[in-house]
Amino acid sequence: MNAGRTTKQGQQINIGKDTAEYQAIVSTITMHVDDMKETGITPGATVRVRSENGEGPSQCKEGKVPQGMIFVPYGPPTCRLMGQTTDGTGMPTSKGWEVEVEPVAKVEHRS
Repeated sequence: MNAGRTTKQGQQINIGKDTAEYQAIVSTITMHVDDMKETGITPGATVRVRSENGEGPSQCKEGKVPQGMIFVPYGPPTCRLMGQTTDGTGMPTSKGWEVEVEPVAKVEHRS
């Protein structure tokens, strides 16, 4: 997993971090299409991303990332995954994290 800022995220920051658009940006991961197929993830599906520090749900989209890597925009969801160790820099390591990504099963509601 590699985390970073996106151009769209930078534009939305002026509108506010509490907007639905900004929350959607920071809650969406990007994967290589072949990795998605291998793990049974369809575009737009909810996935669980798990690291040694924590886990959280995200929406998944396919994109131009190297096979075997996911990209995650910085935000509250990435904070749960990256942990708190900063090695004195004030910023947790945000590149090269080993994570697991799995589809989240949809729960059927019956009346």
